[in-house]
Amino acid sequence: MSLALSEIAQMVEGRLTGDGQLRIHGAATLRVARPGEITLADHPRLAGELARSQASAVIVPATLQPTDRPYITVSDVHGAFSRVVAYFRPPRKTRLGGISPAAYVSPSARLADDVEVHPHAFVGAEVEIGQGCIIHSGARLLDGCKLGPGCVIFPNAVLYENTVLGRGVIVHANAVLGAYGFGYSQVEGRHQRGAQLGYVEVEDEVEIGAGTTIDRGTYGPTVIGSGTKIDNLVQIGHNCRIGRHNLICSQVGIAGSCTTGDYVVMAGQVGLADHLHVADGAVLGAKAGLMTDAQPGKRYLGAPAVEERQFFRSISLIQQLPELKRQLHEAQRAIIRLAGDVPPSSQADAA
Repeated sequence: MSLALSEIAQMVEGRLTGDGQLRIHGAATLRVARPGEITLADHPRLAGELARSQASAVIVPATLQPTDRPYITVSDVHGAFSRVVAYFRPPRKTRLGGISPAAYVSPSARLADDVEVHPHAFVGAEVEIGQGCIIHSGARLLDGCKLGPGCVIFPNAVLYENTVLGRGVIVHANAVLGAYGFGYSQVEGRHQRGAQLGYVEVEDEVEIGAGTTIDRGTYGPTVIGSGTKIDNLVQIGHNCRIGRHNLICSQVGIAGSCTTGDYVVMAGQVGLADHLHVADGAVLGAKAGLMTDAQPGKRYLGAPAVEERQFFRSISLIQQLPELKRQLHEAQRAIIRLAGDVPPSSQADAA
């Protein structure tokens, strides 16, 4: 399976420079591309790496114009390259159709006609599954869960009872939604678990990464706002209310009863203390440890987290400490030398 470079240019709606008859049989990234394959370079700073690449052609933005091979100029490099990759390596879409006889579906569950339930999945009592949903093998939907149309639940994900998913929600493998929150009171020297009467509500078009856990609310819902994308291995505590279109990266930990506005970004390994609010558009950099509320549109770094400007000012001062220490030692030695040059009588007069 191959395409002429001119056909690829037409596919991605780009402008071709070079031999349009060149045959391309695959697509790969810069470092691993081989002759006969097309690659991408999305920034002029990649010009040196592109020069070392074995790729026969490249997709580039208007700011990069290679001279050593044919290229296709587009406005969206990654979008164009995705089309090419999908052509040469189309996604696998295995459709089993219907409900596998090896799955368990409660007689009281209500499933739309075109729902797929794969072998060894479990669908509990009074579960509702909307049109076009796919429940992969090993997934567990406990009693009372409700799934809107177009949801995909990947293998071994677990939805505790009464979990609610909106339209087009994706839950990746081994994610757990609705487990008990981590809330205890000490009674007579023992930790006693508090009420766990709530549930998890996930709004439309949310994606939840593999191994992520979202705890149920104490009495009501823990809520994930529409359009939010959650990476792998994220923990969201009980009673949290996450806003719309947040980006929450790997290994973020959000303690109970936190809230976020819309379009919040949390980079990898961010940690939030409980009962905090992160306002609209705030950005928390990698490993930030937030101890106070984050203000709208501000960027935070460090642990404890401070605004970006203050963080870099502190880092700059820390980097100056060795030189300041050297200057201090020199000043101390100068003072000692000066003190040694003062006659005893002068010292007494000064006293």
